[in-house]
Amino acid sequence: MGGFLQFWQQGDAITRGVAALLLLMSVSAWVLILWKGWTLQRAQRDMARGIPAFWSSIDLDAGREMLARIDREDVLLPLVLAAHASTPAQTLASHGHRSSQLTRCLRDALHRVLKALQAGQVVLASIGSTAPFVGLFGTVWGIYHALVSLSAESGLSIDKVSGPVGEALIMTAAGLAVAIPAVLAYNVFGKQIGACEADLEGFAHDLRELAGGPGAGTESQSN
Repeated sequence: MGGFLQFWQQGDAITRGVAALLLLMSVSAWVLILWKGWTLQRAQRDMARGIPAFWSSIDLDAGREMLARIDREDVLLPLVLAAHASTPAQTLASHGHRSSQLTRCLRDALHRVLKALQAGQVVLASIGSTAPFVGLFGTVWGIYHALVSLSAESGLSIDKVSGPVGEALIMTAAGLAVAIPAVLAYNVFGKQIGACEADLEGFAHDLRELAGGPGAGTESQSN
């Protein structure tokens, strides 16, 4: 800590700006890690409970009410609502077979749910890929700034050079400390989102079979 404080006091505006940027990236990454870890765990638990509960309901209305209580992250209920939503008349979406309309509605609802689950992934990937280079830039600039300052002094020795250079290397370590948790979290969350996506696609397929059962094609043709 003492070396970092001395490095901060001796640094110029660029050095302090890089340190502030790394701090901002670290705070942003950890906020996203905690928030996404919480929401994805809730979504997975709700799906594990909600899908069996929906199919064990006596009818569609009871299944919707069940999901309204269980589905806290709104990952299942939008698909159920989309599967039984009516297409506005006199539009291009209303033309064609009922199965085509149903597929389009479920696809759009699934994309919205997945977009919500993937929120923050781009930020984590950006932090994980850029933080080491930001830290490296801070190190290079800190070494340059220290050497310029020492060049004005007389009687340079390895002791006078090694101190400022060692302090400048703190920025590289800080960049890695910011990047590593972001990269690990991105990979873990990506795996969890992939598992959720597979379950949601299966649920959407079953909903399509339920909503597009016997009589659906006749209804579409009569329209």
